[in-house]
Amino acid sequence: MKIEAVTLHRIRMQLVMPFATSYGTYHDRETIIVQVQDEQGLSGWGECVAFETPWYTEETVQGAWHMLQQFLIPLLLQQPLDDPQQLSGRWKGVRRNPMAKAGLEMAVWDLFAKQQHKPLYQLVGGVNRQPKVGVAIGLQREIPDYFQLIDQYVEQGYERIKVKIKPGSDLSLISALRARYPQLALMADANSAYTLADAEHLQKLDAFGLLMIEQPLAVDDIIDHAKLQRELQTPICLDESIVSYDDARHALELESCRVINVKLGRVGGWNEALRIHQLCQEKNVRLWCGGMLETGIGRAHNMALASLPGFTLPGDISASSRYWERDIIAPEVTVAGGRVTLPDLPGIGFAVDQRFLHSLTLDKLVVQAADAQPM
Repeated sequence: MKIEAVTLHRIRMQLVMPFATSYGTYHDRETIIVQVQDEQGLSGWGECVAFETPWYTEETVQGAWHMLQQFLIPLLLQQPLDDPQQLSGRWKGVRRNPMAKAGLEMAVWDLFAKQQHKPLYQLVGGVNRQPKVGVAIGLQREIPDYFQLIDQYVEQGYERIKVKIKPGSDLSLISALRARYPQLALMADANSAYTLADAEHLQKLDAFGLLMIEQPLAVDDIIDHAKLQRELQTPICLDESIVSYDDARHALELESCRVINVKLGRVGGWNEALRIHQLCQEKNVRLWCGGMLETGIGRAHNMALASLPGFTLPGDISASSRYWERDIIAPEVTVAGGRVTLPDLPGIGFAVDQRFLHSLTLDKLVVQAADAQPM
């Protein structure tokens, strides 16, 4: 496959409601949409899910734009590809920057699937066309606010609810939620808000039968999570700590977690995600697909990821309307009976509303293969 052009669309979309974590509250989402085109004008689409500020990882929208423009796009356009799996070799000279790599790689995989006239989920080995999905709830002001949201989401068919926790907003919250929803699959996401000194406090969460507690300790830690997991009955799920296949391998060898959350952006794209999936299947470790407040393009890739056989837990995929008044794909993602249905069309299976995309665009960059400068 020969890529003739790459276009970056830097956009901003307003969230339907603010999303709060232990690091701050977000009212809108700035992101980079990546478009690659072949000689016939066929387009593949990806999304770089870095945030404006480095609260989740060290990557930012501005930094990812620079990496894509100056390094990754020239590497992609140097010569044709036989298969998207070859991209891992091309990226070896660029350390880390997984979200920038993933955005470009996702677009190439989408294009490749379209060229093969296959749905992306089938091309990567997906088997579940209707994966179960859950929903994530940011920090709320009062416990009744959680009740109102969860009642709404349960009525819409979501079977798993994730709530954000932090010191001072954890035990009382989880206790109240479990009392009101005794059978609900409930999990807590700490976003690294605790330390190993909080182990005794976190042990109290064991009483509530949580599905898991996600990333309680530092983002770059695997060793202390292993110590904490030995103290907890509740399974630990690692998120930010897993940015590569080797991170996943080390975590499993040390028994730092019993569940892994895979995000395409966080691990660098499809190639690394598929390796982690294979590893966890071999080790009988449960997987689920996390979310990053994506537009419909990133969400479509997440749906394909969640279709893989090792993803047995509901993912943070949700309907488009959960986050956006209007999404940039057609049709929008909907949830019925706690599941999403993957389109049986080539590539990600959704059309991109390019007119609406243009109206959201803050900046745009087009790089033609003929003009790309070799590194």
